[in-house]
Amino acid sequence: MASFLEQLRNRKTELQRTETTVTYMDGSRKIFRNNLEIDAPPRLGFIVDDSPDQVPACIVSQFLYLGSQDCVRAEVLEKYAITHVLSVGIETPPLEAGLSRAVEKKFVQCLDLPETNLRDVLEETNDFIEGCRTQGGRVLVHCNAGVSRSTSVVVGYLMLQCDQSFLQALGLVKSKRPCIKPNAGFIKQLRQLQS
Repeated sequence: MASFLEQLRNRKTELQRTETTVTYMDGSRKIFRNNLEIDAPPRLGFIVDDSPDQVPACIVSQFLYLGSQDCVRAEVLEKYAITHVLSVGIETPPLEAGLSRAVEKKFVQCLDLPETNLRDVLEETNDFIEGCRTQGGRVLVHCNAGVSRSTSVVVGYLMLQCDQSFLQALGLVKSKRPCIKPNAGFIKQLRQLQS
């Protein structure tokens, strides 16, 4: 037995050196290397992207667009020939002068909370979107970031007016605007629309 322990001690010197980084509850970090304790350099957080999100995603060919409030600018509306703006949960930002045509606007109250009744919101928003479609217009649906509320409205429209399943509608929207993420309550309510 003694020779076995002696062999283990001798082989320990042949082991590859390792480094372990330990992060403590207060966020400080230490590196343990070769029985030494070293302060780790501070970890950089995420990089804030504060550039405007001014490119709306075209969800249904030349008709239904999804974006953030940054898209509600005269130059963006002109570039994409937007005729209608549907603001979900956030008042329509003022449209600067410079539009060559009138843009029809609608604001629909909607809190980005799981308990918000999405069915009531969809009754109002689907009427507006469908009215735009029948007039041959182009509608931009937006909320603050174009991630949860407006996404849920567009998915709901595709399900109720275009006979798409929840997964088809969500997949289509996600393929056009990858940053979408409806809140858990909206996801649950949209799934219930299928049944």
